[in-house]
Amino acid sequence: MLAALRITGSILKLRIGFAVALAALAGMLASEGALSPLQASVFLLAVLGASGAAGAFNHYWERESDRDMRRTHARPFASGRLKPGPIWPVTFAGLLLASLVMAWSVGGSLAAFWLFLGAITYGWVYTVWLKRRSVWNIVVGGASGSFAILAGAAAVGGEMQATPVILALVMFFWTPPHFWSLAAAKGDDYRRCGVPMLPVIVSEKVWAPIILGHAAVLLVLSLLPLATGMGLVYGVFALAGGGLFLWRSVQLWAAPSRQTAMTNFRASLVQFALLVTGVYLDAAVRWAT
Repeated sequence: MLAALRITGSILKLRIGFAVALAALAGMLASEGALSPLQASVFLLAVLGASGAAGAFNHYWERESDRDMRRTHARPFASGRLKPGPIWPVTFAGLLLASLVMAWSVGGSLAAFWLFLGAITYGWVYTVWLKRRSVWNIVVGGASGSFAILAGAAAVGGEMQATPVILALVMFFWTPPHFWSLAAAKGDDYRRCGVPMLPVIVSEKVWAPIILGHAAVLLVLSLLPLATGMGLVYGVFALAGGGLFLWRSVQLWAAPSRQTAMTNFRASLVQFALLVTGVYLDAAVRWAT
């Protein structure tokens, strides 16, 4: 039973799914409007399901190349624990459809549309089309996280609002340097599989300044919601997270190595955690006052 749960969690990429759900929740809390606790729970479960469907399809589609990467060779399809077959894509499509219906039932058609766009961007545009064809793979594919924020905002507000749009832009600029830092640390894996991530195809003199530039833009973007209604609590967390990522990116630029790249990768995770925490706490302060 425990083994089956672990396989299910791995297939659905639940760790990524929870991060996507946290992003969607940030979009909800940063918007004017509200869902009931039950409606919000149903919507976040729909986000988790849609993300899981896209992640599972990624596992299935990438099963051959995953065997060549140290960090992915033990995945269920890559390792042979699960055998490929037509039932799997049908199952994943069914999960996506069910998730979209759930999202539509509590959040409306616009929220379901953004959720669909996010799943398709990751599952098809990134996985099938761009991942092995273009250095822009993660730039375009990373938009899936931005769509989750917009989906959350649409679920409670029904229309586009400034703060969640800015947060979606933050997510869009956050994703590339996050994964480029990982690719710089794990470059051999990506080279072996022929994935043209930026640090794999250009020298450190090119990719390190690009990561640094993204980190600088991120810091500025993450503070813009202070001008659209977010409070001091959010600002403190955004400044702390953005400042940490920028500092680590400066260190990576000054001394590129696998170690500094992995440190920067972890710093990007901290920035994401602090950013969404700032959104949550800012919402709590607004409700309390």
